[in-house]
Amino acid sequence: MQNKHASSPLDYKQLEQLHAGDTVLLSGVIYTARDAAHKRLSATIKDQGIHHLPISLESQTIYYMGPSPCKQGQVIGSCGPTTSARMDSYTHELLSLGLRAMIGKGERSQEIKLAIQQFKSVYFVTYGGVGALLASTVRKAETVAYPELGAEAMLRLEVENFPLVTAYDMRGGDLFATQISKYRRT
Repeated sequence: MQNKHASSPLDYKQLEQLHAGDTVLLSGVIYTARDAAHKRLSATIKDQGIHHLPISLESQTIYYMGPSPCKQGQVIGSCGPTTSARMDSYTHELLSLGLRAMIGKGERSQEIKLAIQQFKSVYFVTYGGVGALLASTVRKAETVAYPELGAEAMLRLEVENFPLVTAYDMRGGDLFATQISKYRRT
């Protein structure tokens, strides 16, 4: 199977080409945010409005991860994905503000699968247990918000050929459902 290439920020034309099960090499800018950062983003939206967010979410990609400390000379420490379902309570709101892609691991709720279709976005999974390999695709990393959260601070990453699999596409394709039914037939 041949990898597809995509650039973040993602536009509709790129997302339209992706189907559940496609392997993708993503290059460009992605942002990291985990539970604590999502809670802060949501509170900012409610209390101060979207213009006070630390980044514009329009067409952006959020990667659910917190890096380990980096050694001297490294851009970032090991940076594997965290369980995405923990962000489900915040996801609909962020998608409604233009978020186009999320990266993590594991299945999402039915509500989030429907929101991904509604807002014409995509959910990618990446490989757990290979955080050092994923770190090798990061060319630059800088904190953009919530530095006091330590490993859960929001980072801006510049990545090159970051390996992904399309789990949910904008048309309702579901990698997990496809794989489960495939194994049930055997």
